[in-house]
Amino acid sequence: MSLDSTSAAPPSLNSRIDELRGDAASQTDATEHTRGDITPAVPASLLSPSFTPPATPGGTINQAQLLQQTQQPTHTKPPKLLSCLPNVECIVRARIPTTNGAEMFLHLYHNDLDNKEHLAIVFGNSIRSRSLDAIRPGETEMDRMIRGAYIGTLRPGRVSSWYDSSANTESASSGQGRSTPDAPVSSQTSELAQSSTNQAPLVRIHSECYTGETAWSARCDCGEQLDEAARLMSLPMETLNEVASQQDLSVPSNASGGVIIYLRQEGRGIGLGEKLKAYNLQDLGSDTVEANLLLRHPADARSYGLATAMLVDLGLGVDSNPHGIRLLTNNPDKIRAVEGPNREVVVKERVLMVPLAWRTGGKMGITSTEVEGYLRTKISKMGHMLQ
Repeated sequence: MSLDSTSAAPPSLNSRIDELRGDAASQTDATEHTRGDITPAVPASLLSPSFTPPATPGGTINQAQLLQQTQQPTHTKPPKLLSCLPNVECIVRARIPTTNGAEMFLHLYHNDLDNKEHLAIVFGNSIRSRSLDAIRPGETEMDRMIRGAYIGTLRPGRVSSWYDSSANTESASSGQGRSTPDAPVSSQTSELAQSSTNQAPLVRIHSECYTGETAWSARCDCGEQLDEAARLMSLPMETLNEVASQQDLSVPSNASGGVIIYLRQEGRGIGLGEKLKAYNLQDLGSDTVEANLLLRHPADARSYGLATAMLVDLGLGVDSNPHGIRLLTNNPDKIRAVEGPNREVVVKERVLMVPLAWRTGGKMGITSTEVEGYLRTKISKMGHMLQ
């Protein structure tokens, strides 16, 4: 099976998705007879937290408003687009060896939109940050190496950020587009653009989820999606060649690698404290969308302008990478949002992320009633596509 194919899911997956949709419909029908104040599907008019949700504990329902809302499509919310991209700057980059043997480079970004430190997790050596590599007034070669603006590999005794005595050998053996001692940082942009004609890089836009990534939560599949994105981007070339040979395909030199943009927008943008309140509402019978609305938050308060700006800084915008990216997502709204207000980034292909439990018949991955309800709501109310 192709590692990045968006072809139709196996029959078992299709039947699983249909089952979830049917469960959502039957659950709605059954609940309407026992609870008259159920929150309807997300209407476009409730995307601002300034609006009162249609069903508030202890409140009353405006029947005319409820009828109008229930007649609207369930997921027509347009993607959140900023009028212009924010300014971003990569402050530092460091090599991180991972527990599975692969290496990645962790980039930390500052911006003029918020005071949070957003991250770019870069696999492979062909993707570099322009703002990181830019020369800063008064800095020394040691300053550049300390903040990660160097070519090749750091080692004891190295004195230059621009030239690596081992880069020739490493570039020839790895085929990753790494600069040679005679090639400055700027030449890597053109190398990336040339290699992208064969393979658009994998990209995952991931929003912070403390509960799913750190606290072992089975309420969502966020941690599983982060792990799967990292696995796909760190696959060795030997594995890719083996899979490709089974389908008579060739593997481009830059097929291994990619970028995970890690945005600090916990709880779909409402913060950890509010997300925990939403969890309590879910235990009281609401789904993930209803819980946000009852707390007077949008169903999804995230935006992706920072992600677009970071991708452009990493050389994945149309100005240097016209062949686009392959976006790992089940959320169709995210595609347009990530492309930016002026199509600064082109999404060439959507790569779906099927839950591991669905792919393995429940033998692996997250299995819980909470995550089943979470996925059901994402499909039926938020328009997510898992096929």
